[in-house]
Amino acid sequence: MKEQKKVFYQQSVDEVMNQMQADPKGLSDQQVAQRREQFGFNRLQAKRRTTIFEKFLAQFKDLMIIILIVAAIIAGIAGEHVDAAIILAVVILNAVFGVFQESKAENAIDSLKEMSAPMATVLRNGRQTTVKSDEIVPGDMVLLEAGDVVPADIRLTEANTLKIEEAALTGESVPVNKTTATINDSDLPLGDRKNLGFMNSNVTSGRGVGVVIGTGMNTEVGKIAHMLNTTEEATTPLQENLNKLGKVLTILILVIAVVVFAVGMWRGQETLINMLLTAISLAVAAIPEGLPAIVTVTLAIGTQQMARHRALIRKLQAVETLGSTDIICSDKTGTLTQNKMTVEKVFQNGELLDSAKTQLSLDDRLAQIMVLNNDTKYLQEGLGGDPTETALVSFYLNQQLPVQQFVNDHQRLAEIPFDSERKLMTTYNQMSDGIMMTMKGAPDQLLQRVTQVLDNGKVRPITDADRKTIQTTNHDLATQALRVLGFAYRMVDEVPADLTSEAQEHDMILTGLIGMIDPERPEVAQAVSEAKAAGIKSVMITGDHQDTAQAIANRLGIIGRGDSNDKVINGAQLDDMTDEQFEKSVGDIAVYARVAPEHKVRIVNAWQKRGKVVAMTGDGVNDAPALKAADIGVGMGITGTEVSKEASDMVLADDNFATIVTAVKAGRKVFANIQKSLQYLLSANLGEVLTLFVMTMMGWEILAPVQILWINLVTDTFPAIALGVEPAEPGIMKRQPRGRSSNFLSGGIMSNILYQGFFEGAITLAVYAFAILNPVHASETLIHADALTMAYATLGLIQLFHAFNSKTIHQSIFRVGLFKNKFFNWALLGSALLLILTIAVPGFNQMFHVTNLAASQWLVVVIGGFMIVVISEVVKYMQRHFLHQQ
Repeated sequence: MKEQKKVFYQQSVDEVMNQMQADPKGLSDQQVAQRREQFGFNRLQAKRRTTIFEKFLAQFKDLMIIILIVAAIIAGIAGEHVDAAIILAVVILNAVFGVFQESKAENAIDSLKEMSAPMATVLRNGRQTTVKSDEIVPGDMVLLEAGDVVPADIRLTEANTLKIEEAALTGESVPVNKTTATINDSDLPLGDRKNLGFMNSNVTSGRGVGVVIGTGMNTEVGKIAHMLNTTEEATTPLQENLNKLGKVLTILILVIAVVVFAVGMWRGQETLINMLLTAISLAVAAIPEGLPAIVTVTLAIGTQQMARHRALIRKLQAVETLGSTDIICSDKTGTLTQNKMTVEKVFQNGELLDSAKTQLSLDDRLAQIMVLNNDTKYLQEGLGGDPTETALVSFYLNQQLPVQQFVNDHQRLAEIPFDSERKLMTTYNQMSDGIMMTMKGAPDQLLQRVTQVLDNGKVRPITDADRKTIQTTNHDLATQALRVLGFAYRMVDEVPADLTSEAQEHDMILTGLIGMIDPERPEVAQAVSEAKAAGIKSVMITGDHQDTAQAIANRLGIIGRGDSNDKVINGAQLDDMTDEQFEKSVGDIAVYARVAPEHKVRIVNAWQKRGKVVAMTGDGVNDAPALKAADIGVGMGITGTEVSKEASDMVLADDNFATIVTAVKAGRKVFANIQKSLQYLLSANLGEVLTLFVMTMMGWEILAPVQILWINLVTDTFPAIALGVEPAEPGIMKRQPRGRSSNFLSGGIMSNILYQGFFEGAITLAVYAFAILNPVHASETLIHADALTMAYATLGLIQLFHAFNSKTIHQSIFRVGLFKNKFFNWALLGSALLLILTIAVPGFNQMFHVTNLAASQWLVVVIGGFMIVVISEVVKYMQRHFLHQQ
């Protein structure tokens, strides 16, 4: 069967039925079972899902995590089992976090797939039945009607005015008129194989029957799915930033650890194993082991917030990438517009009116023609059929008029079907006063067949002035991006035997014109404006006519008058440009009209070569390569194909452009919060490194690895996670995009980390020195033990105080609200209690190598810790007033 599929459109219906061993009455249950065993289910194969165990192991590939595991092993060998256990606990906790969030995202996508899985009507055992589309097998007889999704590749055996929209495969938005006739041409493109139906395409009107010739990966859609499964995905800006940061930290860690180890061994005051543990202490102090977990949690929180706004994130890193978006390339239909044709203008009795001001009645001839010369299906779940025709019916249904009853009462007796050459459709309907011949179609074609006009209920000969008015009106509406249809009729005594256009379509009476448009979503204009204020360029990509695209873009504010960066070009003009020419001019183009989905990859590449972060929307199979190439591929949850959803980083549950802008805002907040967490973590860890480094160089006793790790676990992780849920700062959508060149350490973060880490270390050492010079006990051993305990407590508390500083990069913490974030408040309180627990509660002293402190010693510790707030506020004041950083 597979060998013959390439020429199915060249074979007759009988030949295909024989090839597929099919029966016009349908397969039997036994045949279905046999063929499912042979061909499998009618599903597209995605890349193999990783198991939970594989996901868990993948979490340990991070270099910082590997170093921690090595440190734990060395500590265990050296006999420091508590240290080793705590290090491993932190590592495992991080891995569990990562697996949980990754699995949660996959489960959400599976739920979306289940919700969108289409049903299909087939003939089996001589009876019509409805089955899930994945249960279809080759040789099944599939019944199609308006509103259905073609469940597999089929060879049509019956086609009654059948039209199928195949934009997902071909990029052509106009539905294809299908036929059952054999086609003799060879090597035809998919769009010209008019006797075939393709999986995931949509039936817009008419009825048909077809025999299944390919399922699953043996369909045209399956070919593209196979190609996508072998495509490599680009790294996100977040991954690039974390990888660079990890490399820098690793080099610094190794250099410092080696220097300390070498100096210690050279001085000869410590044993080999003690200096090895000292180097481990430095490594533990330097590595922000909580960072991967914090980034994961912050991204996961952003994911949940976006889900509430109907944006489903498939990959956690996509949340942050959205925040760096420079360009949003969006399809027009359904994303910027409502994907629902709507009557906007009515020309009748020589007068052009807005649809809202038109008096509607089914006694009116124009209304009668609009609903009778119409193939709309009245379904339980709504209207089905061609969007243009359903718009005509909706125009009257929205006024609570009994349209369906009127259509049922005025039976269609005959028709002259729509023809793409003459652009007209004619029907004959039984009316109370005789048989009415109705006509609708292109105004220029209809005018050629009109001799009279209906003027305020009276029929009169049409004049040259009438014709000029109609032509002018048609032109004016078209320039406003409206699709214009003309309507006419005449009464006849009987249905003629010769139902041809040449014989019957003449001497018609013009009743009026209708101007329709797929209106813009009401919230999109505001979203485009917000994106523009945020420095994000919105680009429209559509297969529609250039005038239509330009008019919608004007209404949405995507292009403005006199702006040189708002050019409109079509696909032919794009094809005429070389890659070099296009790359130079891409920044000036805001609208692409009459383009195919394949052009999207070129648009993405041109922007990316200019260093821009690009978000691209798509719903068709042909959109999938562009969705993968983009920094953020945005799939459509309602109209999108399964292949496009799989290729996307984010899926819009409402197919709405405004949801993308909302997601960008959430992404910016996520990046800002990760920056705050990173500043907090690295400055704290720098303080720890400086403390240990100076202690080692001075030959002092140093903090134990378990003390450092406990500080990192309870005073780094929880406050840093809490910083990840800080609310967005005012004006976050007034800032320019960061772009690819930015990183987590830009915007003053690096300088803040350096001075804050320096003072944290300096204050800790000062407290240690104070404890040595002002002892509470006489014993030399207790003096040093107290000094180490005070340094340990100070290093912990100073980080908790510093967490308040990190709530804002440059503003005073007293202006942004100290206690608005309840999770942050509880996190700091819990961290403080866990720190104090190791000192104040008996039994923990030996485990953490600490002593109980007197009240006077605690006072020194608290004052020392609070000093970081004073220092940071002074520096921020100087930054705002002398460096003009807001």
